[in-house]
Amino acid sequence: MRPVVAIIGRPNVGKSTLFNRLARRRLAIVHDLPGVTRDRKEAEAEIGGRDVTLIDTAGLEEAPPESIAGKMTQGSERAVDEADLVLFVIDGRAGLTPADEHFAAWLRRKGRPVILVVNKAEGRGGLAGVSEGYSLGFGDPIAVSAEHGEGFGDLHEAVADALGAAPAKDEAEEEGEAGAERPLRLAIVGRPNAGKSTLVNRLLGEERMLTGPEPGITRDAIASAWRDAEGRLVRLVDTAGLRKRARVVESLERMSTGETIQALKEAEVVVLVLDALAPMEGQDLSIATLAEREGRAIVLALNKWDLVPPRERDAARRVLTDRLQTSLAQLRGIPIVPLSALSGAGVEKLMPAIWKAYAAWNTRVPTGALNRWFEGAIARHPPPLVDGRRLKLRYITQAKARPPTFVIFGTRSEQLPDGYARYLLNSIREDFDMQGVPIRLNLRGTTNPYDAG
Repeated sequence: MRPVVAIIGRPNVGKSTLFNRLARRRLAIVHDLPGVTRDRKEAEAEIGGRDVTLIDTAGLEEAPPESIAGKMTQGSERAVDEADLVLFVIDGRAGLTPADEHFAAWLRRKGRPVILVVNKAEGRGGLAGVSEGYSLGFGDPIAVSAEHGEGFGDLHEAVADALGAAPAKDEAEEEGEAGAERPLRLAIVGRPNAGKSTLVNRLLGEERMLTGPEPGITRDAIASAWRDAEGRLVRLVDTAGLRKRARVVESLERMSTGETIQALKEAEVVVLVLDALAPMEGQDLSIATLAEREGRAIVLALNKWDLVPPRERDAARRVLTDRLQTSLAQLRGIPIVPLSALSGAGVEKLMPAIWKAYAAWNTRVPTGALNRWFEGAIARHPPPLVDGRRLKLRYITQAKARPPTFVIFGTRSEQLPDGYARYLLNSIREDFDMQGVPIRLNLRGTTNPYDAG
């Protein structure tokens, strides 16, 4: 099992920059604004020759427990409790502050091994912070510049000394790692304040993500490895809320939006969280359309369902279904799971719907069965005339899955009207149980060698 290394410190000392540098890729949002990181972010990394789980945490602040800053500090404290090693980061240019001293005393009470990292130590400006760091009692401070990549050789050596040599692996462990289970990549997306982080916490069974009534609390795309009730491995990604493009004006929000869109593109299944009190608004449709365009399987989580009066629920479902039929015809039959992330009601139905959508997204139809279906579909509803001549559709094949992609071959098939193509797509969806999955249909014509031109 990988040792856990947590990066801890007050806001704006460069923890996320250090995290990205150690992870060797840009995973956490970095901004000059203090307190950008609000939820813990994890990554697998190699530090000092050891494979570790690296945790980036929110800034430590003294604040009431019910405030956002207080909740951020509580999340950081849980990360320290899980850690095998703590990297305590201070700002070399600012020097030692009373807050640093307070949290250093707090860390000593935790009893975890600590390496003091003095960031922003490049040039003369950071030397004072390195000298002052000795007074905290964590041994020799490690001077680095996370932004410029300086001092990381010393940091790797210090981590290697603190963690010790990696335990020898037996043959069974090596074989297990070689055939490691591949997780389902699942992204939770939606408008701000729809309840995405509350749903993620409910699925994980712990208060991993920061939640509250304020919209826009989540700023980063936060991935968590998790096993569902059936023991299947899932990489669950909580994302920042997506607002209308015209409202995305600040640089930090643009970065958060970019992280969310990237998480959606990397997912296999997307759960679009809707507010049952205002479902399927224009922005919800835009997010669903983006997921369809990227070819992701989609499940709708109708959150806050417990706030809809029972006598109004049938009407609410009909309104939502009608809106989907008219505005998302390309995702006909998309699964809808009413639930309450806050109380947990209905949440147990979400993962079965997700796995069913994932199975449909991976569907491969045998060529023989596909062409028998194709003949029947054409017999029931022959292709229309185009320029006075009937199109001759000869056969169909599935080019790939994820999402299911089909190719129709025939004389002048590229002239097939959109209405008939929709008929074929809807028939494929219904007859092969691919509800709610984007389906691609490509048309390939055949060339007549005697046709002058």
